[in-house]
Amino acid sequence: MFSWLGHFTYVRRRASLIAATLFVVLAGVWGSGVFSALDTGGLESPQAESYRADELLERHFGHRPARADAVAIYSDPTGRQSVDDPAFEEAVTAALSGLPESEVVSWTSYWSPGLTEEQRAGYVSKDGRATLATIILRGADDQERLESYGEIEQQVRAAGLETHIAGGSTSVFHLQRLATENLATANMISLPILLIVLLVVFRGVVAAAIPLALGIVAILGSLVVLRGLTYVTDISIFAMEISTLLGLGLAIDYGLFMVSRFREELAGRGGDVRQSLVVTMNTAGHTVAFSGLTVVIGLCGLMFFPQPISRSFGFGGIAVVLFDLLAALVVLPAVLAVLGPRINALRLPWSRRRPGAVTREDRAWNRLATSVTRRPLPWLAGGLLALLVAAAPLLSLQQGLTNHRYLPADNEGQIVPAMLQEGFPQNGPAGTRMDIAVAGPVERAALDRYLRSVEGLEGAGAAGVHLADAELTWATVTYQGEVDDAENLELVRDIRALEPPAGATEVLVGGPGGPAVSLDNSDATMGALPWALAFIGLSTLVLLFLAFRSVLVPIKAVAVAFLSLAASCGIIVWGFQEGGLAGLMDFPVVGTTDVWALGLIVTIAFGLVTDYEMFLVSRVHEEYLATGDNRRAIVVGLRGTGSLITRAGLLMVIVLATMGFTATSLFLITIGVGLTLSVVIDATLVRSIVVPAAMQLLGGANWWPSRPRRPGDRAEVPDELRPAPRTEATSGRA
Repeated sequence: MFSWLGHFTYVRRRASLIAATLFVVLAGVWGSGVFSALDTGGLESPQAESYRADELLERHFGHRPARADAVAIYSDPTGRQSVDDPAFEEAVTAALSGLPESEVVSWTSYWSPGLTEEQRAGYVSKDGRATLATIILRGADDQERLESYGEIEQQVRAAGLETHIAGGSTSVFHLQRLATENLATANMISLPILLIVLLVVFRGVVAAAIPLALGIVAILGSLVVLRGLTYVTDISIFAMEISTLLGLGLAIDYGLFMVSRFREELAGRGGDVRQSLVVTMNTAGHTVAFSGLTVVIGLCGLMFFPQPISRSFGFGGIAVVLFDLLAALVVLPAVLAVLGPRINALRLPWSRRRPGAVTREDRAWNRLATSVTRRPLPWLAGGLLALLVAAAPLLSLQQGLTNHRYLPADNEGQIVPAMLQEGFPQNGPAGTRMDIAVAGPVERAALDRYLRSVEGLEGAGAAGVHLADAELTWATVTYQGEVDDAENLELVRDIRALEPPAGATEVLVGGPGGPAVSLDNSDATMGALPWALAFIGLSTLVLLFLAFRSVLVPIKAVAVAFLSLAASCGIIVWGFQEGGLAGLMDFPVVGTTDVWALGLIVTIAFGLVTDYEMFLVSRVHEEYLATGDNRRAIVVGLRGTGSLITRAGLLMVIVLATMGFTATSLFLITIGVGLTLSVVIDATLVRSIVVPAAMQLLGGANWWPSRPRRPGDRAEVPDELRPAPRTEATSGRA
């Protein structure tokens, strides 16, 4: 198939490039519209009790939350005015009165009529220098209400006063906005760096530009794919950011592998473009295809998570990776066919190394491979021990929820909760509350007894009725601290364990963004994760068996991939939950880890960490088929791919680390750094030590049940498809 594809793209090279050019123009015009079609919801599992509680209450009573959608805090920056000064009242009331009814259902402030003195006191800070206003936003769902929030964010500000607005569920809005800004920043920074690295790798402008151009095409293509998906499913802004950067990294990696192999073949075949392209497709193209499919398999694991945003990530990522494969296996070969020997044009003046020549770097890999294969057991034991030590912090994992604490310290979504906690009454109108939905005709006396039982639980504050009718009661209970504090999670469990009041048909505990959501999300993720990992592992086993016709190679690859990912996750827990990286990266230490984010990292990174092993083992397999000598195959494979995979890993790290180190929200920092760690660990420790050591110990059993080959056997491969021989560099050694 891949030989045929090489012949086809050579013959139809101009038609393929014309079609690709037209697509790029379409992508630039139409695909950019994806930004206005992205979704912000889907963070909770529809099967979770907290989600069902919120849906039941809002469907029955309408959007009349016990906790406001947004909170505006007003203060005099000079400190001279108090809340009771007429000018202070006039400025705040003027700003709130000007809010459009199209975006705001209602607002309540210190000066609103009908409040009791006790209620009014909740709107004033302890020092009397600041006041808050609660705002109920208009919209049929959370997404529409967040759009309304964006419309009033500036209008709510009072002239002459310092104003901060956030609270409620608006942290999602701020996380979304930062994600959009971070995506643009990461691309602007990474693309020039990638070009410089590619120039160093290829030592020629044309060869360096091709993988980068493929990456840009991948970005544009991903926008088209993602916008098309918005017509059939919800796509999250966070899914777009990660899918786009993943697509960029993979496209450049695939471009690097394909261009490098094409130049190598071209140098060894006297400039025969067609045959060089066919061999490139039959070797590097074959590996790229299977490599891309392993990434797709990993992304399919996201479909097992119950949160709709997980499926959003899955659909978006799968579509982008498939587009990368189409570009790498159809568009790129057409470009190579047109360029031919001109792939080496515009070589840099200091570069004298011939394509395909063995370099000092290759010799260093040869020495490492020789050492590992001579003493495989100590090398393997040392590598596995290092991975286990890195994975150890997973034992101290504390499950948590992504919320306002993941925003930068100077973001209003972070500032407002801090001001509310430090300066305002905790049981005031902006205090933290859980919602309790009590369905059924419950008598008031029975309900009161139930609420007193709730108040008697450890960690519970005041419990009361927010809204009620003959069919449903909307009760609330206040709590202190963060939503994922252990005592608040235990409070949710305790409330759910209480005997329902007489007459109740169902009691559900929820509350937007509260402890019930944190508990349910973590439980849902942990329940789905084993199934996702089982699917990924078994599917990859089958795919690798088809690729190598081996049993032990796939088992070893999957086992090492999971161990490598455990090491990455362990470092994430140490670095972010325990604050080990806080000094280096300057972020607030939350003290918990969002296990959904870990699940996201694992499913995305699984394909990446299997990716480089595919290229190494494929080259080892080529040599084994040609010689039948397992040890020689490992040495030649590691030497032949060592430099290339290192460079590919570096390019992927540039893409992912740029997102991690330029992001301003802890969520994106965690994802970016987590994926970066996965690539670094796999492209170094796993690929250079663990895999070759294990393959040396397994010997000829690596390729069972294929017929063992003896040294000197020739593989049944047509001469025209054999890889071109590499030559020793006689000058200009790198």
